[in-house]
Order: sequence, then structure tokens, then C-alpha cells
Amino acid sequence: MSFLSAPDDGDASAAFSPGLFPGGAGPAAPEVAPLVDPAALQDLGAQLESPSVAKGFARDYAKMWDQRYSCLASALDRRDEAGSLEAALSLKTSSAMVGGLQLAGLAGDLEEAVRGGDMARAGSLLAEIAESGSETVDELQYSYILWES
Repeated sequence: MSFLSAPDDGDASAAFSPGLFPGGAGPAAPEVAPLVDPAALQDLGAQLESPSVAKGFARDYAKMWDQRYSCLASALDRRDEAGSLEAALSLKTSSAMVGGLQLAGLAGDLEEAVRGGDMARAGSLLAEIAESGSETVDELQYSYILWES
């Protein structure tokens, strides 16, 4: 069962790619992914046949943000490639599942840097990930977790 809506060609990374070409009109200005796409959690709730389970997942995601970030930062600080990759993949997947598209995209960038052995680049993404993660959690808490029934 897939929790993510992927483009028709099966390339899930395309969902986070800037510079899409609408209508074949040539290069578009880079698009910034929305902070949170509420449709992702609605889709998750529909797939699980339980909006309350999806809401619980979002609540758990928000509660675990500090721990998830600390794990990632610690692995990067230790230059632990395996631990950094595991943390990046966890962040990317869980963020996409709750609709945190910006954060999932950043985690994907971090994953690429780690896979390429560029730990300096991976570390340089940490501040942006911290900011996007905090904003994503805030958005989930105020727009989805607290207000959805």
C-alpha cells in the first residue's frame, strides 16, 4: 500500500522538483513546495479508512520532531554516514506522509548529499531543516491536529 501520491511516471522525487514546465511553455520560475499539503493526510486517512489514525500519525510526528531532529544532527556531527542516511530517510518518508513537502524535499537533498559522501553539504542543510521542521510542526498543530475533527 502506498501512502504517497506519486507522479504517473513513478518518479516520486519529481513531486519535490522545482522548475516544472506547465503546459510545455518553457522553464517556469522555480516553485516552492507548500509547507504542508493537507491532502496528504486526507489521503492517508482514506487509505487507512480512518481519519483519526491519520490525525494520530500527525500528532505523533509533531511530538517526535525534536527527537528526530536531534538524532539527525547527532549523526551528522559524528560524521556517521549510515546513521545520517537512516535519519534522513526517516525524516523524508514521515514528512511526506504528513504532507510536509518542503521538509521532505530538504531531507531528500540531505539524503543525496550523504549518499554522495558529501557530509559537509549534508551538514550545511541542517539549519534549513531545523527551520522547516519547526514550521511544519507548527502548521500541522495549528491547521490539522487542533482544528480537524
